[in-house]
Amino acid sequence: MKILIIDDDVLVSTALKTILEADGSIRVCAAGTDGAQAALLYETHRPDALLMDIRMKGMDGLEASRQILSRHPQAQILLLTTFSDDEYIVQALKIGVKGYLLKQDYQSIIPALHAVQNGQTVFGREIVSRIPELLQKKGEFPYEKLGITEKEYALIRLVADGLNNREIAEKMFLSEGTVRNYLSNVLEKLELRDRTQLAVFYYRHL
Repeated sequence: MKILIIDDDVLVSTALKTILEADGSIRVCAAGTDGAQAALLYETHRPDALLMDIRMKGMDGLEASRQILSRHPQAQILLLTTFSDDEYIVQALKIGVKGYLLKQDYQSIIPALHAVQNGQTVFGREIVSRIPELLQKKGEFPYEKLGITEKEYALIRLVADGLNNREIAEKMFLSEGTVRNYLSNVLEKLELRDRTQLAVFYYRHL
């Protein structure tokens, strides 16, 4: 897996390169120090994934993500930061990055990169636990145009709130088997892989 690292702290970039390449399946193709370099280096190297800080001088990681994704919608961008600021989380969700992790949770970085490469969306545990508190209003996204029924929409909201199948079954007065069927149908209609992607999809479209 070819990875591009962008961080304005050279020591952090060096440490990340050492950690990642020790895995054996990861090669760091280049490193940069700001968002402008991220956009340029992405065009040059076309990495499998971009691991990028948010707070940087000049162009920050969020703006760089917007620019890269506008040209390469399938870009696998994982934001890595020491800050768990609510506004950053909301923006990251809406921009469409594939993950948002805290730097201090360094043990999760390699598994997150592999998960992103396999098409999953990855947000750190601390981040996921806070998402339901950030956005509470009902969205205007036209779920009905994708064939989502009112009952399926109710299930989506419960999944986004972090409930498991048993808890959803109790809330909706359904069997767990029926909940599994509903969930499978919803994922198919929205072309998503799992309940984490479903939760992220819901909050992106509020």
